[in-house]
Amino acid sequence: MRPNTQGLPCAKPIMLNRNARQPSLDREEYRVTRLRAVVALMAMLTGSALAADSTKDVSLIVPEFAKIQPDLEALYRDLHQHPEIAFHEIRTADQLAKRLRALGYEVTTGVGKTGIVALLRNGPGPVIMLRTEIDALPVEEKTGLAFASKATMRNDAGVTVPLAHACGHDLHMTGWVGTATVMAGRKDRWHGTLMLVGQPAEEIVGGAAAMLADGLFSRFPKPDIVIGIHDEPTLPSGQVGFHAGFFRASADTIEVTIFGRGGHGAYPQRAVDPIVIAARSVLGIQTIISRETNPLSPAVITVGAIHGGTVANIIPDQVQMLLTVRAFDPKVREHLLAAIRRQLDAEATAADAPAMPSIKIIGGTDAVYNDLELTARITEVLGRDLGAGSVREMPAQMGSEDFSQYGRAGAKAVLLHIGAVDPAELASGRTLPGLHSPQWAPQLEPTLRSMVTAEVVVLTDLFTAPR
Repeated sequence: MRPNTQGLPCAKPIMLNRNARQPSLDREEYRVTRLRAVVALMAMLTGSALAADSTKDVSLIVPEFAKIQPDLEALYRDLHQHPEIAFHEIRTADQLAKRLRALGYEVTTGVGKTGIVALLRNGPGPVIMLRTEIDALPVEEKTGLAFASKATMRNDAGVTVPLAHACGHDLHMTGWVGTATVMAGRKDRWHGTLMLVGQPAEEIVGGAAAMLADGLFSRFPKPDIVIGIHDEPTLPSGQVGFHAGFFRASADTIEVTIFGRGGHGAYPQRAVDPIVIAARSVLGIQTIISRETNPLSPAVITVGAIHGGTVANIIPDQVQMLLTVRAFDPKVREHLLAAIRRQLDAEATAADAPAMPSIKIIGGTDAVYNDLELTARITEVLGRDLGAGSVREMPAQMGSEDFSQYGRAGAKAVLLHIGAVDPAELASGRTLPGLHSPQWAPQLEPTLRSMVTAEVVVLTDLFTAPR
């Protein structure tokens, strides 16, 4: 869930679809407020019933899970021990494809380079897509698990990097296979087409766009609805988190080169120091957030890397910087990008630099927008079947996810989260590992059982409820 940090080169800047339809934040705030008022009223009217049935035994909802659990846990350990980075998920895709074919799905591999599309056609009805991510991170695992990853891989830059599923994609894939198994065995209970998508390269927010560009919604049935579930380090294991409307921020990665005039460190008057320009730019860029952005519209600009110079007594002729820019409101996003260029150009002009900075957007994705009505419907069903205590509204997050691209391509989409931490650990007050940490290890049980149950409950309702 982050821009490219794996040393994977981008052949050319990603061109984002700025014209795709997306709600304005003002209208969105009104609609979310209205929706929450309705949900709150429903909760008041049914409060006594919900209190009496806060959580339910999920093993009774999907009893098939007990039979497939040993195989799923073995799959989880295998995927955990064999992670692969973005667009290199060859073994991973093969393992998943074999299992889905054995269940009777029509499987196509190599979509968007290493992605998977599996279709289970079951008569007339809606097309509903369930997505999992299949890539891992260039992180050395330090969980201490008996089945911890020791894998390494050479990335596209030719550098050998350690690998780990430090974001829980191994858990997501395992739950996805479990849900695929249950739904294939329950074809008498639903009608329509179940579309399972194994998406590569989520960690560099490039896989969804790659699959769409390769015909995901044109070569295959275009889904009416897209669902995804991600593990969550701030919720207790098995509890489903939701957020209606804008849920995950957009992200743009910017590569900047500041030009100066090199020279001897003893004679700075004969040079133009790009390190000074970069330092002043970093401070100026932060005022874009503090003085140009509405405090009620979240935004973040992070300067994550500055590279310039070789020794102490030489002024270099250029400095490279890497930035990430995050926002929810598309208008704020555009303003941030324009203001960064303005600040950089102004500092270069003030220093009498020989050229204006080079500024390239080398990767990015849009904000995740959870359809309001669909979110309300899903959370109502989950509360009904899993118990009200098993579902919790959570705040929006500044971390990014290219799940956003499916909604922007015309499908109604909802991304849910599922708690993956022992409740006692959460209550301890200790600082716990989070996503992308070398120590991150989701609690497998009951998280996996609850994930499969939630996915089955949601899919069954969407396939069978009147439209």
